[in-house]
Amino acid sequence: MSNIQQQEEIKKAVDAAVEGINADLGILWILVAAILVFFMQAGFTLVETGFTRSKNAGNIVMKNFMDLSIGSLMFWVIGYSIMYGGDTILGGFMRDPFDLAFFSQDDWHNLFFQTVFCATAATIVSGAVAGRTKFSTYLIFSAVLTTIIYPISGSWLWPFDDKAWLNNLGFIDFAGSTIVHAVGGFAGLVAAALIGPRLGKYKNGQVNVIPGHNLVLGAIGVFILWLGWFGFNGGSQLAFGGSDSVAVGSVIINTNLAAALGAITALFFTWAKYKKPDISMTLNGCLAGLVGITAGCGNVNAVGAAAIGVISGLVVVLSIEFIDKKLKIDDPVGAISVHGVCGFLGTVLVGVFAIPGDDFAGGLLYGGGFKQLGVQALGSVSMIGWAVLASFIVLFILKKTIGLRVSEKEEVEGLDIHEHGLSAFGEDND
Repeated sequence: MSNIQQQEEIKKAVDAAVEGINADLGILWILVAAILVFFMQAGFTLVETGFTRSKNAGNIVMKNFMDLSIGSLMFWVIGYSIMYGGDTILGGFMRDPFDLAFFSQDDWHNLFFQTVFCATAATIVSGAVAGRTKFSTYLIFSAVLTTIIYPISGSWLWPFDDKAWLNNLGFIDFAGSTIVHAVGGFAGLVAAALIGPRLGKYKNGQVNVIPGHNLVLGAIGVFILWLGWFGFNGGSQLAFGGSDSVAVGSVIINTNLAAALGAITALFFTWAKYKKPDISMTLNGCLAGLVGITAGCGNVNAVGAAAIGVISGLVVVLSIEFIDKKLKIDDPVGAISVHGVCGFLGTVLVGVFAIPGDDFAGGLLYGGGFKQLGVQALGSVSMIGWAVLASFIVLFILKKTIGLRVSEKEEVEGLDIHEHGLSAFGEDND
């Protein structure tokens, strides 16, 4: 063998080794990112608990805990097949739920990563219906959302193949502003509207503010969510090593900037509007920025990310007020505005701020015209429309059968005692 042939063989071996290392790094990063997203359930629990009354804290813990538990089971059994199965049925509306051919040992890391995303969509609903919902009813709806509602709309894009119709249109939702957050947020809107407001929330047409019992818990929850979002968005690169490492770094910077600008914007906007910097709105501003950047975190630059954070931080305040005061829909934690409204907004803003790339003209500000803006709006509205329709059907059936709401006595005395037989903070213990 000549020296040239030896060098070629060595180069092939080195390239193969590098490729193998990058593949292993990619799987490792996806698993680490999934663990961060898993930990976000603790953040959601603390936010929802802190923003609501103490007498319902245990109920919120149980709902969030079971979202993850039920979601893990149902997404594994059926949901993952509907979302990622090889064959489509019903004219491409969904994947074959019995197509398990892709289930192999090589795919377990992706199953885990997608499972925690699915559980996140379900958990968003919990905050919107806090304080007055039957635990049994909530469990059924959580199961349906993680088994059918979320996987079907997710199958329209995230398999990233020619059977995903929104993928064929060029729709961009990098980490799920619409797929995860808007779907969960608008499912929460339907649920909150059908269940009705908490007792005493609206009196003689006036809004009665029911403050959360512990904003410290809420703030800790937001910090945990902020941390977990680096896995939520960064892990959605689905690879690590070489140029992918640079891409992940950019995604994380964009995520952090949008969160920071969302919080700062909400703080100064409420300071000017209410003459005091509002704590809960500032916390929700941070979350709004995180939700808003989730769709475009891999397709915008740092300036675009900052702009999306500012817009989201402003809109979330206005949206919370509009839903509360004008629509008279009681959302104790602002979940509908943070996840639903800002999820839609962030997805559409990709069509404005996305930078040009390979075979991609970019957003409106970069000379790409209105095409991508239209695609973004169509894709987001389609997924939201599906979530609203499916959620209404399921919840309406539940309302007419087992009921959605606890009794007035149970609501007044607290769901912890009546639904679970104890107090979360042990006030009644000797």
